[in-house]
Amino acid sequence: MKQKFDITGMTCSACANHVEKAVNKLSGTKEANVNLMQNVLQIEYDEATTSADDIKQAVEKAGYGISQQGVTKTAATIENKLHKDTDSIKKRLWTSVILLIVLMYIAMGHMIGIPLPSFLSGLHNSINFAMSQFLITLVIVYLNRSYFINGFKTLIHLAPTMDTLIAIGSTAAIVYGVYAILQMGQGLAYQDWHLVEMYHMDLYFESAATIVTLITVGKYLESRSKGKTNDSIEKLMNLAPKTAIIEVDGVEQEVPLETVQKGDILVVRSGSSVPVDGVIVEGNSTIDEAAITGESMPVEKSVQAKVTGGTISVSGFFKMKATRVGEDTTLAQIIQLVEDANSSKAPIAKLADKVSGVFVPIVIAIAIVATATWLLMGYSTSFSLSIGIAVLIISCPCALGLATPTAIMVGTGKGAENGILFKNAESLETMQSIEVIVLDKTGTVTQGKPTVSDIYINSGDETSLLQIALDIEHASEHPLATAIVAKASEQGLSAVKMDEFTQVPGQGIVAKRDNSTYLAGNQKMMDEHKIDIQSFEQVISNLADDGKTPLFFTKDNEVLGIIALADKIKANSKAAIQQLLKMNKEVVLLSGDNNKTATAIGKQLGLTSIISDVLPQDKEQYIRSIKDSGKKVAMVGDGINDAPALARADIGIAIGAGTDIAIESADIVLMHSDLLDVVTTIKLSKATLHNIKQNLFWAFIYNIIGIPIAAGVFYPAFGFKLNPMFGSAAMSLSSLFVVSNALRLRFFKPEHQTSEITEQTHERVEVTISKGGAKMKKVMIVEGMSCGHCQKRVEDALNKLDGVTAVVDLDNKTATVTMDQPVDDAVLTSAVDDAGYEVTSIKEGA
Repeated sequence: MKQKFDITGMTCSACANHVEKAVNKLSGTKEANVNLMQNVLQIEYDEATTSADDIKQAVEKAGYGISQQGVTKTAATIENKLHKDTDSIKKRLWTSVILLIVLMYIAMGHMIGIPLPSFLSGLHNSINFAMSQFLITLVIVYLNRSYFINGFKTLIHLAPTMDTLIAIGSTAAIVYGVYAILQMGQGLAYQDWHLVEMYHMDLYFESAATIVTLITVGKYLESRSKGKTNDSIEKLMNLAPKTAIIEVDGVEQEVPLETVQKGDILVVRSGSSVPVDGVIVEGNSTIDEAAITGESMPVEKSVQAKVTGGTISVSGFFKMKATRVGEDTTLAQIIQLVEDANSSKAPIAKLADKVSGVFVPIVIAIAIVATATWLLMGYSTSFSLSIGIAVLIISCPCALGLATPTAIMVGTGKGAENGILFKNAESLETMQSIEVIVLDKTGTVTQGKPTVSDIYINSGDETSLLQIALDIEHASEHPLATAIVAKASEQGLSAVKMDEFTQVPGQGIVAKRDNSTYLAGNQKMMDEHKIDIQSFEQVISNLADDGKTPLFFTKDNEVLGIIALADKIKANSKAAIQQLLKMNKEVVLLSGDNNKTATAIGKQLGLTSIISDVLPQDKEQYIRSIKDSGKKVAMVGDGINDAPALARADIGIAIGAGTDIAIESADIVLMHSDLLDVVTTIKLSKATLHNIKQNLFWAFIYNIIGIPIAAGVFYPAFGFKLNPMFGSAAMSLSSLFVVSNALRLRFFKPEHQTSEITEQTHERVEVTISKGGAKMKKVMIVEGMSCGHCQKRVEDALNKLDGVTAVVDLDNKTATVTMDQPVDDAVLTSAVDDAGYEVTSIKEGA
């Protein structure tokens, strides 16, 4: 069972380590990860041997608070918690700062010429002078008592943390101050003014108060920065409305979103967000799905169309039946993926964990040794004590603990903003080191929707062949049959039912009508029925060279003709593959097609590594062989048929959009179904790992330089000694620096070589303009079209122009315009713009 718990009292990576160790000691624990940024424990355990109560007891025994995380979480609850934490620290900070100003005035005001009240001035008022500082310090310490409570509690449990260092250092300063007060009291009693004078200016109360106040400054800044790392999750959560309009017996009622049940009828009006996943049962709408699928243009939806929670109804009115609610919605699954990735640990984080696990005890030992060494060297108690306190304060492992989780949180959040969902932190780190990228063909490199490309007639005419093909194929659900039916429907043909219909797996269809037998199938079916197709060998070879699939149609063993189908390559596939090759990645195309077809598609993409004739289980074996060769491999597929290969690869990447997200076998999900996102994933992975390494470097360097300075190594030669107050300021700044550096990832933007994309789009379009003849042609690249309605609107807008005939290719986002007379480009562009779409280029040639 997997479960999440909120942990309180953690302040550094050592705390997170101790919580992990405490729960890992439980016999039923399979895996436990603590996220310091979110203060969350994510644990997988065996319910038969371990319970939630056992986990709570283990954490509480380690000295921390624990509560089970609620099932439902909203952006408001996350935001409220963050604001509550930040506001609490802010109030404590301001009170501490005001008191500290008063304390510093009493302790040091006279040094810069500011007069003190008479009852605090002079050696004879030294006790008043010291006690006023002591009392103010006690109030500041009480306000920030959590450092001392947590610090000494973890010390008692032999699990010291950052708070332990603060508590020991500050307490030592306060205890020394109390000792100074006693010495001054003794001096006054015996009129030993030398003793009074010696301790009068040797109080460390202001140091103790300044230390805890500066630590609180760091905590406040850190808390605000933590809020920024959760921005992506909050944005996702804010996509879902807080209420929904439910219809019961014809009466509409607004209810909280969490009360919506599966099967409820919901009402969605123009401008409203779709509450949950469902199916339209009445009405229609234009829906903006950009936040979920990345599709820039709204999509028209009508009855029986699926809608996704979190999308926006731009126009129209509809009623929908809820099919997936609560944690089952697509949006909830996306949010869960991002949260899980945030809660998991990257392999590089183990280095920081190992160091921080032994860091605090070593620091305490260094502080004790340094103090004792200076005392033995004959230096004063106050000098030696200040050395020990400085070492304790400056050595805080906070920056070390924040180095990895901050970058991971920002990186996974940035991925989600770009439609890239990382299942865990390990996949985010590993992606940049992938050497081989294996691409499934259908639906990944290609559109996955074959269309009719060529028709060859042997007997009769094209219309009669399409009619017979329609009659045979209309009852089949095979994608190739769907493409043929669509082509016939474009010609205005209607299907006539066959008397008998038999589907032969892996071959095609056998049908009968009016005592005649019809076959529709591949070459294997022709061979099986001993149909002579030798005269078509050249045609078959040419089609295979072009990556097309031929289907033969026969009547009573006579070949009527061939209908060829092609699965078009996606617009950005070639550009993405070329960029991957430029990044020195080995790219392999894996296909179930025959060798000629697969090679032809590979040639169009600029690939030489092509594996054909593979079944799903063969794909898994191929991935295994690459791994066995010692190379790191990523598999990109649809996440369903490719599940074994996705699971076997070092990184499995599921490419899919909307509700059809395959997340079980994949490590990464690409929401936009665009191979360019694979390039973005690698770049984001590199940027995140680089950021983590920067953070770890500065965290280590800070301590490597800071500890020797604090220990007074440079004092004998240069007279340089670090004041504990400056040490606490430096410690706070180090944590702030690490968090701020991680937040730079928020400015990451996927940069692709758009010229390659444009070039690849254009090379599929042949442009011919005969200016000296009766006709002229221009090809326009039109952005924003997403469905058949868009295609029709653009065609209608252009065809309304005098002397213009336009044909729009939705797949290639092009409009081919034939003109009887010259038409200015501005006129063509204006017509398309008025229809609501964007013309990015118009190409013409001789």
